[in-house]
Order: sequence, then C-alpha cells, then structure tokens
Amino acid sequence: MPGLRRALLSLWAALGLGFFGLTAVAQEPFWADLQPRVALVERGGSLWLNCSTNCPRPERGGLETSLRRNGTQRGLRWLARQLVDIREPETQPVCFFRCARRTLQARGLIRTFQRPDRVELVPLPTWQPVGENFTLSCRVPGAGPRGSLTLTLLRGAQELIRRSFAGEPPRARGAVLTATVLARREDHGANFSCRAELDLRPHGLGLFENSSFPRELRTFALSPDLPRLTFPRLLEVGSERLVNCTLDGLFPASEAGVYLALGDQRLNPDITLEGDALMATATATASAEQEGARQLVCIVTLGGESRETRENVTVYSFPAPLLTLSEPSVPEGKMVTITCAAEARALVRLDGVPAAVPGRPVQLQLNTTENDDRRGFFCDATLEVDGETLNKNESAELRVLYAPRLDDSDCPRNWTWPEGPEQTLRCDARGNPAPSVHCARLDGGAVLALGLLGPITRALSGTYRCTATNIQGEAVKDVTLTVEYAPALDSVGCPEHITWLEGTEASLSCVAHGFPLPNVSCVRSGEAQVMEGLLRVAREHAGTYRCEATNTQGSAAKNVAITVEYGPSFEELSCPSNWTWVEGSGRLFSCEVDGKPQPRLECVGSGDTGEGVLLPLAPPEPSPRAPSIPNELAPGIYTCNATNRHGSMVKTVAVSVESPPQMNESTCPSHQTWLEGEAAKLACVAGGRPSPQVRCSREGAPLPQQLRVSRQDAGTYRCLAINPHGTDARMVTVGVEYRPVVAELAASPPGGVRPGGNFTLTCRAEAWPPAQISWRAPPGALNIGLSSNNSTLSVAGALGSHGGEYECAATNTHGRHSRRITVHVAGPWLWVAVGGAAGGAALLAVGAGLAFYVQSTACKKGEYNVQEAESSGEAVCLNGTGGGTGGGAGPEGGTEPADTAEAPAGGEVFAIQLTSA
Repeated sequence: MPGLRRALLSLWAALGLGFFGLTAVAQEPFWADLQPRVALVERGGSLWLNCSTNCPRPERGGLETSLRRNGTQRGLRWLARQLVDIREPETQPVCFFRCARRTLQARGLIRTFQRPDRVELVPLPTWQPVGENFTLSCRVPGAGPRGSLTLTLLRGAQELIRRSFAGEPPRARGAVLTATVLARREDHGANFSCRAELDLRPHGLGLFENSSFPRELRTFALSPDLPRLTFPRLLEVGSERLVNCTLDGLFPASEAGVYLALGDQRLNPDITLEGDALMATATATASAEQEGARQLVCIVTLGGESRETRENVTVYSFPAPLLTLSEPSVPEGKMVTITCAAEARALVRLDGVPAAVPGRPVQLQLNTTENDDRRGFFCDATLEVDGETLNKNESAELRVLYAPRLDDSDCPRNWTWPEGPEQTLRCDARGNPAPSVHCARLDGGAVLALGLLGPITRALSGTYRCTATNIQGEAVKDVTLTVEYAPALDSVGCPEHITWLEGTEASLSCVAHGFPLPNVSCVRSGEAQVMEGLLRVAREHAGTYRCEATNTQGSAAKNVAITVEYGPSFEELSCPSNWTWVEGSGRLFSCEVDGKPQPRLECVGSGDTGEGVLLPLAPPEPSPRAPSIPNELAPGIYTCNATNRHGSMVKTVAVSVESPPQMNESTCPSHQTWLEGEAAKLACVAGGRPSPQVRCSREGAPLPQQLRVSRQDAGTYRCLAINPHGTDARMVTVGVEYRPVVAELAASPPGGVRPGGNFTLTCRAEAWPPAQISWRAPPGALNIGLSSNNSTLSVAGALGSHGGEYECAATNTHGRHSRRITVHVAGPWLWVAVGGAAGGAALLAVGAGLAFYVQSTACKKGEYNVQEAESSGEAVCLNGTGGGTGGGAGPEGGTEPADTAEAPAGGEVFAIQLTSA
C-alpha cells in the first residue's frame, strides 16, 4: 500500500537520523510530521496517513481524527493508519507525540470531492407559445466541491449559459443553474440539456463530466383569427357537397387538430398543409332526418388552445318532377297525352306552360305527324327554399312510326366521287323504324356497300336503283355514281425517252388517262414556252421537257428526255491539226469528235515515218482501262477517221515530238578537275528537244562561259538545263590542281655546324595533287636520315663531307620545282682530327649496317617501311648503291617507275618510296 510504503521509508529515515541525532538532542528542536498534510479524496474513499517525529525516544504518540479507521501500523517514532469511508466535506486530523515533557503536533487537512453523477434538467412545458419566456433549471445535487464545478445549459450543441462557482467555500456541495429563454419557432423539436464539469486537475486529479438526459421542447403559434368555412348554404337530402375549413398562422401546422361536423354528424376531412396554412376538406351528405336548419362546426386545436367557427346550413328535400307520355311510340296520325307533375310545394311548367297553382300537374294533347317523330318534351319544377328558388326538370322523347322517304338531301340522285381515298357511301331514308336501304345496278351488276368505309374506284361508275324498306312501307329511287380520277402519264402514251434525227420533222405529243379528260402541255426545262406542232429538228431541240397533264382531280407530270442525233464533225479547238507530243509528259493526243451517238475515232499514221501506226488517243473520260502512254512516238502525219451510224468524217493531224531536258553522268560528270592558270569551263550539256540551255552557278552567282582557273574556283556548282518542257539539275564538284612550288627550304641551326654536331634541313612544298619530295646531297655525305614524307633531312654527327649544297625537289603530275641550300661544316684541326677519328669509327659502324641493309630485300626493291625507319633511325637508300636511276629490273623481276628518283649530273639523289608495310 502507498501509505505503508511511505511509513516504512519515514521509519528508515528516522533510524538514520538516530545515529546522527543522539549527540544533537540538546541542539535541534523536535517536531511531529503528518503526511500527507493536505489530501483530496473521493467521497467514500480511503487514505493512509503517516504520523512521524524526530524525537529520539518519544514517550507516546497518536493520530486524532473522527474518521473511521481500518488498520494501524506502528514504529518507535512513527505510526501509519488507514482511514476509510471518508464522507465529511472537510476534516483536520492531528498527529501528536510526547517528547521531553513537550507535546509535538502536526495538523493535516482532508477534503472530499463528489463526481457529478446526477445532473437533472427540470421538465419543460408540454407546449410553449412562440415569443414567450420559459425557464430552464439544472440541478447537480451533492457534487463538489462547488468551487471546482461549472454548469452549462445547452440547446443541442449550442451553449446558452455557462456558470462557474469558483470562490465558493470548500465545504459547499451541489449546484443549481436557472435561465430564462425566449421560445422561438426554430426551438420546436430542439433538445435542451445540462452539462456539469468538475475540474480537479489543479489538485492532480482529472476533469469529471456528466450531462442530463435531453428534454425536447415543443413550441407553437396559433393565430387569433377564427377558421374560415366554405360551405353550401343549402344542402339537398341525399346529395354530396364539399366543405372547406381553412386557418392561417399555424405553427407547426402539422401538429394542429381539426374537428369538422354537420349537426351531430362528424365529418372525416382531408388535411392539406401549405406553409403555416391549413385546409380541411370533407364531403357532407345530408339525410332525410336532418332536414331543416343545421350547424356546421369547425374547431382547430394546437398546443392546448383552439379556434372555433360555426355556420348555419339548411337541409332540404326536392324530388325531380315526373313527365309521362300516354304512349311513347305511336303510328302517324294518332292522339297522345303528355303529363308533367311534381310534389305539393313545387310549381311545374310543361314546355313553358305553367300550372295554375303549386302542386297541380300540367297536361298537353297532340295529334301526331311525321314531324313529331323524336320530338322532345320538357317538364320544369321550381321550389323556393330559404329565400332561394331551386329548379329541377325532366325530359321525354316521342317516337312516331311512318313509311320510308328518300329525299334528295339524304340520298342524292347524282353522286360524284374522287377516286382513291376511302369514302362512306350513304343513301339515307327517313322513316320510323329506320328503313334499310339497298342500292344495286339496274343491269344486276355491282351493289353499293352503303354505310361502310371503302375505296372509291373507277369501276363503281354507273346507275343504281336504291330501295328503302321498313314495316310501314317502302320507297324507290334511281341514282347515278360518277368517279373522277387524276391524270396518269404512262410510257405508252408518253415515253420517257424520244430520239430525233437532226434535219427531220417531229412533234412532241403526250396522251394522258384521267376523268375528266386531262389537258396535256410540254415545256422545256428552264423555259416557259409550250412546245406545240411540227418543227424542223435541230440540235438545240435536245434536252429534258416537262409534260404535265391536268384535270379537276389533280395533275401528273413527267420528264421526257429528247435526244437529237447527228453525224460526226471535227473542230480545231477540240481536235487540233498540229500536235506536239512531249516525251515523258504522260499526255495523249486529245481529239474530241462531235456527234450522236458518240462516233468511233481512230488515227492512223501515213507516210514513211509512221505508216500504219495508231496514234494513242486520250479517252473522253478518265477510266482505269485508258490506253497506255507510249515511251516513243513517231512524228509524222496521221489521218483521224470518226464514224457513227449517221455518217463519217476525216481529219489530218501533224505530230511533232519534243522532250524535256535530261543530264546524266556522261553528259555532265558530277566530278570534274581543272588546272590552275589554264582556261576552263564546266563540261555540262543536256539532251532534249528543243535543245536545252545549260547554266551553272555557285551559291547563286552565275559562272562565266570561260574563266582563267584559280584555286578559289574549287567547290560545288549547280547546273540547270531549261527548255519549254521542264528543267533538270545536277550538282558538280570541281577540283583545282596546280604545279608544285618549294615554298620553304630552311636549315636548323641556321648558321654553320661544327664537326660532330647535328643539323636538320626542312623542305615544304605546295602542290595538288600532293608533291613527292626528293633530295640531292653533296658527294660522300653519309649517315643521312629522312622523315616519312621526305620533308625533313637530318644528320647526326656531321663530317666535313656533309658540308656543301643540298637540293630539295617537289614533283607531281603537273611538273617539278627545286630549291638549294648550302651547309658549312668547320672547326679546329685537332678537333676535326679527333672528331674525324671518332667519326670514322662511327662511319665504319654505320657503313657496315648500311651495307647490310643495302643488301636487304627492301633496299634492293627501293621500298621502305616508314614505321621501321622511324624506329631504327635509318631513313635512306642511296640510289647510287641501292637502286638505279632508270627503269632497272628489281629482285622480283618487276620494273620500277621512271619517276621514282632523279639523278642530275654531278651529284647523288637520296630518295624514299612509301609503301604499305
């Protein structure tokens, strides 16, 4: 237990202090301690208190409290006691010890708290009028301390009022919160509640909350106006009439109750709501027992209040009058009596003739004729009720029997009907009973289906005898039926296609069927003049004509196509006498021939060039089976013959052949070479007829017809060939070659060289194609090295024999050019001697190596591997020892070219030929 642990810890602390405090009893004051000094315990809870002292040997001690104890634990200078069922709001336990004739005390404070377990909201009124105040009251009994309590009144989740009881005495318990609230419409159906919060977090405890059970508020508004009744002031026994009761200003209208009654008869109304308005509708039915004055009552109730309206209704009885005929059906010429009667209080009239006094009947006697058949009689009764005059009436019809009559109005002697739509043929006869009518042809043929819907056809035309029969006799009448029908134009009387021959006489006539006989007229499309009579046929008469037949029943129209045929003929514009065929153009000779039907056309060559050759013709209309376009076509004279069934015609056509420009590699090479300094032009010509003109340009600038070639003329040119049938272009690349020139020959070092020293000669040449470099050295100069392209000559360990004139020559296919330079080798005699001895030894070694190399195959062949030469330091073969200056035979039996080396008189030539390894 926590209290016991604290007590034991205090005990150990006291024991520890005993060791240090035995000598200080006289110096330190003694005290008593109570832990915890201040405690907050839930009501009904328990608590351990620890009472201790620093007195070394207390005489006695204890814990004074009014609370119940459950157990005690003791030590020399301490005791621990458990207090249970703590219910007092506040108690002050006292811890005491007797020490050295003094009483040591420590006073504590124990307070209790109680959670808000009961939160009560005082019940709300059953109905609360809108606009009036009502009271919300919340009680939280026993909860505390009140100073830590907060109460909140809520409408739904909305806080209405919140109150904290901070500052209340610690012993205060329970709380009440009251608020006055104005009732609103929107509060209807709202839930009100109270929330209690006990905040003990400052004391190391939590926040305890609870809420009351929500209570629903019902608000209402009831207009001070009375309900409005809409009702019949007079109500006949046995009749049903609607009664309406309405009232505005109701809220909530759906909660309103309605009581609607007629006398002691309660009505069952249907309620209709619209906003704050209510309308109750019921059906009122009066019985004979209710006859007289009755009250109609409407009561509307809402929120315990009601509004009531009463109105008077008079219930009356008024039976309909009685109208009788002595005989409802009589033969023509017989007497009939008609009687009109009603109840005692009613006044009757028969066909406008009133009775003498109320309650007395009226009679009428009639000698019947045909005109009285289906005659109606009207009996009217009037009754005054509560100041109003009421009417009721009755009617009856008299039937008079008589023989049939066939009048022209009901059965005409002549009928005219249009053919086509369904009609109902009628031949009506008057008579009673209704006669039956039968109409048949006099020749015993067709019978008319009278009274039935059926089609009208021209076959029904004719004269019919109609007989009407009933039990009173019969009547007979002859009628004539005429059927009219609209015009029709068929292919026999008016063909769709007519062919005329130019130059003959013809007329356009169309015959139409129809009744009455139609009038037929034909007009050419787009014109207004009617075509009539004979005419001389010309081509302009061809076309489409619209023939229209008209009568009273309608019209019919038909298009007639007239074709005028004629023999073949040529026109220069459509079939030219001279035609130029352009090779590759894809065009065929177009020769249009006028004629109907379309003539057959054939063009055949005559003369030596195209004897018997057919000229391919362009079809008059494109088709997938058009003749193929020839690759070649012989020029010359062709005879074109056009033929149809009305004749033939001949025309002569002269054909010439031309072609567009064309250049190829043979006529305009794509790569051409010029020599600098010479006159040159681009070698480009083009084929084609007429002969094309060729112009060449570079970057848009035209090339002169002939120019003196310079190196700047190298580049790409565009050559364009033009004639009337098209163009052709080629790109030509021009290269400019030039003779070699030794542009530079220099020695390094530039002055003389001492014996044993090194020097280098550099030769640079300008040429295209690139020049071959060759050297001529002084006689006896050995140990000479050349670079891979012969442009550099080098000597390591110069001797006196290396001094002298060196010549560099550049050679290509266009010529040769050379330059000379003199090298001086000079120095002291001893140095020359020593150098000469050393040089001689070196020369001896080099000479041995050179002799071995001269005997090698590569030197004998005049070939040299550049890579090997650069790595070994040997870069020369002496023509005097390793190769000839002419065209001698090599080791392999081949002949070296004559220009691989030069040997001018008086010197030797050092040369190198580059070959692949």
